[in-house]
Amino acid sequence: MVDTPTTLVERLLGQRVTLTLKDTRQMTGTLLGVDEHLNLVLDNADETTSEVSRHLGRVVLRGSNVVTLHAPQGTSAKVN
Repeated sequence: MVDTPTTLVERLLGQRVTLTLKDTRQMTGTLLGVDEHLNLVLDNADETTSEVSRHLGRVVLRGSNVVTLHAPQGTSAKVN
């Protein structure tokens, strides 16, 4: 069975993740939700640019703007 990208990201729900966006910003927060378009909801999100860091709280990110997703804790589910 092949996992879809959405299924792989769903395994990270509740974990702290770091995203890199197309405009080089980094967002770090707790992953609360994902949909079939890979739009993401982060809680307690922090935005970091080359000039400034700021706390944003809860944010919704359009999936097409996400370049990378890093989950330091990894997934606890078995990948076939």
